[in-house]
Amino acid sequence: MPDVKCTVANCGFWTEGNNCNASSIQIEVDAHASANVNEEFAGEMGADHQDEASNSRRTCCQTFVPKR
Repeated sequence: MPDVKCTVANCGFWTEGNNCNASSIQIEVDAHASANVNEEFAGEMGADHQDEASNSRRTCCQTFVPKR
């Protein structure tokens, strides 16, 4: 997996050196920022679901989980 940097230190996938240790990364456009990807309907936002963002500020990371 490519080197993914993250500064959200309270994420369960955050590791030393500001690295993301998740096995996969899910990114959505901001319009879907509040979507609960753990619910059944989240499958509708899978591989067949596509959106476009005009720039990086219009995207958000859905992989975040709080550290326990």
